[in-house]
Amino acid sequence: MTALRTRIDATSGDYAGHSAAMLDKLGEITAQHEVAVAGGGERSVTRHRDRGKMTARERIDLLVDPDSPFLELAPLAGFGSQFTVGASVVCGIGVVDGVECMIVANDPTIKGGTSNPWTLRKILRCNDIALQNRLPMISLVESGGADLPTQKEVFVPGGRLFRDLTRLSKAGIPTIAIVFGNSTAGGAYVPGMSDHVVMIEGRSKVFLAGPPLVKMATGEEADEESLGGARMHATVSGQADYYALDEQDAIRLGRGIVGRLNWRKAGPAPRTDVPEPLYDTEELLGIVPPDLKTPFDPREVIARVVDGSDFDEFKPLYGSSLVTGWARVHGYPVGILANARGVLFSEEAQKATQFIQLANRYDTPLLFLHNTTGYMVGKEYEEGGMIKHGSMMINAVSNSTVPHISVLIGASYGAGHYGMCGRAYDPRFLFAWPSAKSAVMGGAQLAGVLSIVTRAAAAARGTAFDEDGDAAMRAMVEHQIDAESLPTVMSGLLYDDGVIDPRDTRTVLGICLSAIANGPIEGTDAFGVFRM
Repeated sequence: MTALRTRIDATSGDYAGHSAAMLDKLGEITAQHEVAVAGGGERSVTRHRDRGKMTARERIDLLVDPDSPFLELAPLAGFGSQFTVGASVVCGIGVVDGVECMIVANDPTIKGGTSNPWTLRKILRCNDIALQNRLPMISLVESGGADLPTQKEVFVPGGRLFRDLTRLSKAGIPTIAIVFGNSTAGGAYVPGMSDHVVMIEGRSKVFLAGPPLVKMATGEEADEESLGGARMHATVSGQADYYALDEQDAIRLGRGIVGRLNWRKAGPAPRTDVPEPLYDTEELLGIVPPDLKTPFDPREVIARVVDGSDFDEFKPLYGSSLVTGWARVHGYPVGILANARGVLFSEEAQKATQFIQLANRYDTPLLFLHNTTGYMVGKEYEEGGMIKHGSMMINAVSNSTVPHISVLIGASYGAGHYGMCGRAYDPRFLFAWPSAKSAVMGGAQLAGVLSIVTRAAAAARGTAFDEDGDAAMRAMVEHQIDAESLPTVMSGLLYDDGVIDPRDTRTVLGICLSAIANGPIEGTDAFGVFRM
């Protein structure tokens, strides 16, 4: 009796318009994904293959189990910067010999796989995901180290890369390095600090300083092979645990290492009797209107994502601008909070706080579906305690210890972004639809606020107000904010883990929940002081 009933008419003109707009946005995202997949470009890829080497994505394809999904993370990292989209590294979650692993592969077709500031931020994010979710870490290494022109942004924070590897190992999370080429200078510490290391005959080069620097520093003459080649490390230094004949052999050895980990999940076991949603996931394309000021019912999204479209709604008649309830996704239990009409009032904040406490009591992960303009403002609402009620919700989100997943499907503005577990609140995963926008407020609202402030300042000074200048300022600011809040920009800044096709939402959530289940799921009853 808790199965949702759809009210979507997929034959209507409104639906067709919404779907067409979403497909246009998806086309823009796909074009940027193709830039990332192209790596350093056709010439660089051809030169790389002519050396008998596979690309980063080809190595991943061979590493993961056949016909298993690979959830790529942050493929748009670096968008809008001076660096190639993708940040010279391919990262994601894949299944290796039946074990979910975090895979980080340098892309040597882009400046030799050197690490720029966005490469660093992307890998550090993946390290956090691996540690939080107990995912074995596999590094596919071929990198010339730091991008020297930007070393001031890489060197100091880059030490976290090695710290993270040791902390993963300390936590009992295996770390595996397969070295396909250069792993020099600071990069030598990736295999140096990994639990298991595979090197390839005639290919792997691991040293703290290459022959030119050794010559300059000590006067010693040495070639690359004797200084840091795979054979030397396998027979003399002991740095290499496994000696591979070629790239395919190295990946075979890497898969064998994972197969012998005796890895066990500590969270809930997956179920086999998982019913599909009652409604076609293709219809997710036409639910969100292109104008985010137009409301839509998030239950239509939930009905196409959760098992059997079964949703046990909590407090359906109270705080109706926020939909809350219990469901399963690919057999994994979740509590869902979804914005219905954008604005969060006191009732919604209190309802969310109670729901989050219940999820922690039941050790149930939380899924946040964002479409909020923030908490309600105005004299009546301030008098009604909007600040303390919004703070209660943010307190609950901040101190909740069950895993959180956020998906931005519409607007995500102001403190509502925080209350719905935005990036700063450490959700295990955060994704966006192409329709999403995120900022301190909408462009028109922000421009209007600046206009009011400027007008008041002119009146206080007793000077004439420049109406034409104000109109130009408003147009400029609105355009700037709207451009900065686009999902490509936010994803490029690593404020999410990827922009996903709405039709893939159920699959992406299933992979994330399965990854989360590698570790124990434990709630808490310890929250900060709630103002009543």
